[in-house]
Amino acid sequence: MSNGAVPNPDPTNFTGADAAFLRDFAALCTFGATPGGGVERQAGSPADGEQRAWLTELLQGNGFTVSFDQVGNQFGLLELQPGAPFVLVGSHLDSQPTAGRYDGAYGVLAAAHAAFRLAAQWKADGTAPRYNLAVVNWFNEEGARFKPSMMGSSVYTGKMTPEVVLDITDPAGITVREALDATASLGQGPGPKAAYAAEIHIEQGRSMERDGITIGVVDSNWAANKYEFEVHGEQGHTGSTVIADRRDALLGASMLVVAAREIADHFPDGALHTSVGQLDVYPNSPVVVPSLVNLLLDLRSADEEILAQADHMLHDRIGQIEKAARVEIRKTGSHCWPVTPYQPEGVALAEKTAANCGLTYKRVKTLAGHDSTNLKDIVPTVMLFVPSVEGISHNEHEYTTDQDIISGLHVLTDVVRSLCLGELDS
Repeated sequence: MSNGAVPNPDPTNFTGADAAFLRDFAALCTFGATPGGGVERQAGSPADGEQRAWLTELLQGNGFTVSFDQVGNQFGLLELQPGAPFVLVGSHLDSQPTAGRYDGAYGVLAAAHAAFRLAAQWKADGTAPRYNLAVVNWFNEEGARFKPSMMGSSVYTGKMTPEVVLDITDPAGITVREALDATASLGQGPGPKAAYAAEIHIEQGRSMERDGITIGVVDSNWAANKYEFEVHGEQGHTGSTVIADRRDALLGASMLVVAAREIADHFPDGALHTSVGQLDVYPNSPVVVPSLVNLLLDLRSADEEILAQADHMLHDRIGQIEKAARVEIRKTGSHCWPVTPYQPEGVALAEKTAANCGLTYKRVKTLAGHDSTNLKDIVPTVMLFVPSVEGISHNEHEYTTDQDIISGLHVLTDVVRSLCLGELDS
């Protein structure tokens, strides 16, 4: 799959509502489409605005009321019990640069189609659910253009304030407020009150495909320490400045990148993941020894003791690198979260639902951050995975089969039905 074209969704192999879902997914894939078969629609970009307008039209065409909150989270509301809180179901539509089609977007569209099916069923049989239903597209989950990631759900859950978020700028100096204004996505208020939440997502790993599992029931997240560093050196001429006199910020940053990988390799069996995903070099001239490098480095593990050991090792290495490269390394920001479980009653509901659908399932952990990892801190939350072919993600060749995304939609629909009917109420 990684060396070939990603197949387009093919509704001809399915009928009825399943075929309609695949047609809508194919339409969604056209927004910000890249020549390599992926998408690029970073938060608040024109492509993001276009897909948000398309989602608004889709939701309204199926009887949902659409609103935006104070930081651009998009809600499709079905209010059947006036005054009752909502079951929030959804994910995010924003993407990384040259990203895959499925990350986040599948979860938003699956939420919408699950909601459409339930609304039609309830209308037909006269069911009055205990809770209202909201389809949600969380703003800036990816954190590619505006940092940090999971921004919209962080404000919704009280971990960040809207005042701070709206003033955050991208590398071009454009604020979140300006980006939301430009895409007609800046609303008011905190959004609907939640009773429960649910999200479905591609796994972004290969364990489910390897084990022949269709539904992953997420029972906890990995812990993560994400840091922003500045490496300070001194500009010099790349030809004439004597090597011994150089204070090369890029050399120091490179040593930090290598240190992160060596720390990961110190722990067995993939117990620790580390990465440096972004470097900004100044002045970035071919004949100038760099004086400043900004970089983002993260450590992740399911074992908080391992994470603490790795963090200690990292900070020890920083001192060694400063001395060896004659630079200064400053930590300018951090975004950390612990291992936290999803509520066991939601895990059990997801397992029962997958079994009732006749699908293979297992409990898994999420290594990546998702909006549901924020939501579970305020309301009982269900997180589901479907397999990723070859584990490829954040890549134009990201792919999940049509059958697997349809199977996930069926499980999500039944889970959301149970949540709306209050089956998890104590």
